[in-house]
Amino acid sequence: MTNNFLAIFFALASALTIAWGTAVRHRIAEAGPSEDSALLSAVQQPLWWAGLSTSLIAYGLQILALGFGPLLIVQPILVMSLMFTLPISALYDGRRIPVDEIFWSGVLSIAVAVVVLLGRPVGGRQSIGIHHWIPALLVGAIAIATIYRLAGRLIRREKALLLGLVTGAIFGYVAVFSKAVADAIGRGGFIYLLTQWELYALIASALLGTAIQQIAFDAGALKNSLPAMKIGEPIVAFVLGFSVLGESFQVSGQDYWWLSFAFLIIIVSTVTLSRKGLGN
Repeated sequence: MTNNFLAIFFALASALTIAWGTAVRHRIAEAGPSEDSALLSAVQQPLWWAGLSTSLIAYGLQILALGFGPLLIVQPILVMSLMFTLPISALYDGRRIPVDEIFWSGVLSIAVAVVVLLGRPVGGRQSIGIHHWIPALLVGAIAIATIYRLAGRLIRREKALLLGLVTGAIFGYVAVFSKAVADAIGRGGFIYLLTQWELYALIASALLGTAIQQIAFDAGALKNSLPAMKIGEPIVAFVLGFSVLGESFQVSGQDYWWLSFAFLIIIVSTVTLSRKGLGN
């Protein structure tokens, strides 16, 4: 059943829970050791598991949203999780949110609204053949593995940046697998879903993305990794949404320019907010 209002509602709920989980786990990373045992130290803290549990709830809300609407509606709204992360992080740090961060939050909101309302995204294929998946999976695996290996040779700022990009790319695949899982539930229910490989790909990629995200947090200041995460995810998700899912925007003529401009504003405002609000 298609219901864009419910898709937007559950996407906003998912963005809020993502924000809390991100702020909590980065808070732990900042307080923990900086050596290679940082991830092990983090997972030994109950609050880290609380943040992870919240992230898992966010995945569930995301799947609900995707069950009601196309990925191209849900994904731009998930970018707004950064806006929710700002006040949560400010609360943890005991500081006020500066006026310029409020301004860029408003700009981001307007740009996302333009993408959703002007673009009027529509769904694509209900059943995705393996021939659509294989090229995307092969290219993604090679690119992600290459960037991850390169990050291992760098230190602090550059390492955190590349690991953030890897995390964003993986979560871009998580978004597409989530849409495939939501569609599978709609076609045959939960028993049918258990026979579909996309479910297990979703679980594996979500766990991998969460682990690498924590490593990226440990590698350096959040201002170095978060922009890459927040930009990498929608870019990869949009590319896969078009190429694998067959989704599209209903725009023509000059509307393409306005839509492209809105995407540019989303990128600029996301990078600006993540560096201003969460940098060290």
